[in-house]
Amino acid sequence: MKEIGLVLSGGGARGAAHIGVIQALEEFGIHATRISGTSAGSIVGALYANGISPAEMLKIISQVTMFNAVRPSLLPGGLLRMDGLQLLLKNHLPEDFSKLKKPLTIAAVELKLGQVNYFDSGELIPAILSSCCIPGMFSPIRFKEALYVDGGILDNLPARPLHEQCDVLIGSHCNRVTPWFDVTNMKVVIERSLLMAIGANTLQSKHLCDVVIEPHGLDKFSAFDIGKAKEIFDLGYKFTKENLRKADLAKILG
Repeated sequence: MKEIGLVLSGGGARGAAHIGVIQALEEFGIHATRISGTSAGSIVGALYANGISPAEMLKIISQVTMFNAVRPSLLPGGLLRMDGLQLLLKNHLPEDFSKLKKPLTIAAVELKLGQVNYFDSGELIPAILSSCCIPGMFSPIRFKEALYVDGGILDNLPARPLHEQCDVLIGSHCNRVTPWFDVTNMKVVIERSLLMAIGANTLQSKHLCDVVIEPHGLDKFSAFDIGKAKEIFDLGYKFTKENLRKADLAKILG
């Protein structure tokens, strides 16, 4: 059986585009056998690895709001805790990687050593929360006797752990940096700067992928536009349906 890997980048709310990409890939007859993800990509990747359909994934993601996903934090190192997101994940995912229907790898950054770790066994939900932990916004996640933050800081498109295991590797990247940008407030400037910094670490990862899908138009959405999941999903779906070339399909399915 041909091993098809799917790598899902981080990107906050823009990660809903991954669901549209998956929907389109499945309509082309492409079903990933191994998955890796960072941050938002780890959430979508875990749901997909658990056998949840794109339609059901979109329904689940659409339930998330900033109000129900996070709580104020009294811990040092962050303003918020991801209590609501943790509860949502527990409702739809098993406790352990081994219970998933497809192999999954999740990237998170170990804060003290400053290195990226790839989790593919043991407790699942703490690994996802670690991967999603935006520094400064969320308190670092204590997991396996260490502190973790967002995997996107060092590897926002985790192709490396799948590269040697797959015959074909597909990257879905939702953080494409474009020149269209307007300085409206400090939050926008900070988010743009972080996007560019994270974008730099994806270049090598893209070269490891046989096919890279980068939906256009996502730059108009903030990483916090959770309420626009359906619109973001549609962009990912439409772009993939219209732009996946016959040569790419032959490479993946051949």
